[in-house]
Amino acid sequence: MAEVTVYSLFSEFDINLFKSGKHFRLYEKLGSHPMEVDGIKGTYFAVWAPSARSVSVIGNFNGWNEHEHRLHVRWDASGIWEGFIPEVGHGEIYKYKIHSNNHGVVTEKADPFGRYCEQPPKTASIIWDNNYDWKDKNWMENRKSKNSLDTPFSVYEVHLASWKRDANNDFLTYEQLGEDLVAYVKDMGFTHVEFMPIMEYPYDPSWGYQLTGYFAPTSRFGDPEGFKLLIDKMHEAGIGIILDWVPSHFPEDAHGLGFFDGSHLYEHPDRQKGYHPDWKSLIFNYGRNEVRAFLISNAIFWLDQFHVDALRVDAVASMI
Repeated sequence: MAEVTVYSLFSEFDINLFKSGKHFRLYEKLGSHPMEVDGIKGTYFAVWAPSARSVSVIGNFNGWNEHEHRLHVRWDASGIWEGFIPEVGHGEIYKYKIHSNNHGVVTEKADPFGRYCEQPPKTASIIWDNNYDWKDKNWMENRKSKNSLDTPFSVYEVHLASWKRDANNDFLTYEQLGEDLVAYVKDMGFTHVEFMPIMEYPYDPSWGYQLTGYFAPTSRFGDPEGFKLLIDKMHEAGIGIILDWVPSHFPEDAHGLGFFDGSHLYEHPDRQKGYHPDWKSLIFNYGRNEVRAFLISNAIFWLDQFHVDALRVDAVASMI
């Protein structure tokens, strides 16, 4: 198995923006990115883990062996670990194994910027090369008129996991849901559909408001291209898309953002400010520049990469 090659997608300007909390397209840099370097196909990995002593990419391609693919820490005190792994590509399953400088803590984490995840209860990230040929050019060019204040606006809120299932009570695919949902929404006269959280979440019976994969549409209904197809079908029918977005808190699941690199990286270090006792979840540290960049990048990601028309921000009162 080839070693990790020193490689970076970050410029000095990118790093300055990241440190100042003003890099709003971090999904183009952090995470896993299939690509070709010097004629060799592979995947570039980058993860923010400033309290780490070492970071390895582990997965089915190296037998989950942390000694095979150790990332390189950047020299600029950004806390970013990165590298290019040859011959590892689309569809491979992976996590980050992090040895912390904090009392020898070791964590195994899904990628905070992972584009696709294993279906729960499995918890690894999946390298995904998002290639989709959008068909909604007319909608995208004209949607300002659809969302203007003087245009009729009615919203159908839907929880995909419970809206409809097959005869065996199994989840339908994005494509199957799209066919029925478009027809229903059109027939009922709604102008927009609001999806309750579509990002990856760990617990099937929940409504999805505790996220573990902020950049990944849940794999319960298929892959990211399937969700894009659903959105395309909606736009083709003249229906706008609103996503419930949850920048207010996240769960303590071991593979998630909590105590990511053995430190309170994403959550506030003060338990009184960083823990929500009613929801039993962690609260983002909004005072940290890199965390703000993560959240704003996530909001822009869904608008940019998935052609979503609006976001409904959940639990704003708890953030104030």
